[in-house]
Amino acid sequence: MNYYVIYDGNCNLCVTLVQLLENLDQGKLFRYSPMQDEQTLTQWGITAQDCEQGMILIDGNVPARRWQGSDAAEEIGRLLPVGSIFVDAYRALPGVKWVGDRFYEQIRDNRYTIFGKRSSTYQSSYCVDGNCKVDS
Repeated sequence: MNYYVIYDGNCNLCVTLVQLLENLDQGKLFRYSPMQDEQTLTQWGITAQDCEQGMILIDGNVPARRWQGSDAAEEIGRLLPVGSIFVDAYRALPGVKWVGDRFYEQIRDNRYTIFGKRSSTYQSSYCVDGNCKVDS
């Protein structure tokens, strides 16, 4: 089973989080594509406007099943070993999900100002199509 993570390959925070996931998962569950890869976005029917709402997670077995923004981050966490314990606890606390969603939106909308912008787009070695253009 594979999940596809569509992330901002120019965002320092986003790339750092993808690299962390790469190290944890080693390509077993997740594959990655930057939002800047228009060919992959077109393949999945994702527009630039869709990307403005944050990272996207696609279920490789049921591509119509998608999560975006903070929901995508939560689902990634839930899929990691023992991650569901933490995500379920987070979701169960009254008001915390709402605060988390607003926090995600603020980070998403100000990511370049807060964390900086890369001079080149990061390409994961665990790419969606197996035809990786690796960059560090």
